[in-house]
Amino acid sequence: MGNLQNSARSNYHRWTRAPAMKLLYLMIALMLNSMVLHAAEDSTIELNSADTDIHDKESLRRGAYLFINQCTSCHSAKYMRYSRLAKDLEISEEDVMSNMLRFGATKISDTISSAMTPDAGKNVYGVAPPDLTLEAKYRGVDWVYSYLMGFYRDENSTFGYNNRVLNNVAMPWILAGNQETMSKEEFSRDMRDLTNFMDYMAEPIKPWRQNFGKYVIIFLLVLLLPVWLLKREYWREIHGLR
Repeated sequence: MGNLQNSARSNYHRWTRAPAMKLLYLMIALMLNSMVLHAAEDSTIELNSADTDIHDKESLRRGAYLFINQCTSCHSAKYMRYSRLAKDLEISEEDVMSNMLRFGATKISDTISSAMTPDAGKNVYGVAPPDLTLEAKYRGVDWVYSYLMGFYRDENSTFGYNNRVLNNVAMPWILAGNQETMSKEEFSRDMRDLTNFMDYMAEPIKPWRQNFGKYVIIFLLVLLLPVWLLKREYWREIHGLR
């Protein structure tokens, strides 16, 4: 009986712990690799903290108006519908229809389009302006905020402005007037609002996910005790527990 228990115990450790440890090592290696690649990519760029709050509806509304009134001159957000924006940011449909619909959009169910076609953008700027729906997800909010704050006058550049984060950027600085007439604090707030909206736009479910995640963690912690007791009961004889 003792040999049988020892054999079962050995098999249990081999079947359950070895694969689990290998999986753990693999996950750690992938995380470290991702961190190294990200650090290498941004090693020469000093990013400022965006310090945004995706739960701040006022900030998101200000950012939405700024994005639609300024950014959509060249950029689209083809994965975001006006109706979703109105619902999530608590903006009335009448307000959206009157003040937000742009460039061929006639229904609140339309997506956010741009005034400029990709071909026109390529002819003017040498490259088609990218769709910005997922930009904050791809770049990160600190990058987006630092980019928006990073424009400076450069007479040698094509459009008179360059960028500290993305050198030789092929984009005219449409917010130059705001930057020159507003105080630094006011302009910084606007860029944070714009960054905040782009963060929301990249993942509209993010505020709900963050709130719901707290309850999931609490549930898992509560579930841990009965699961551990059940495991203890199942393996009591194999482990020699009494």
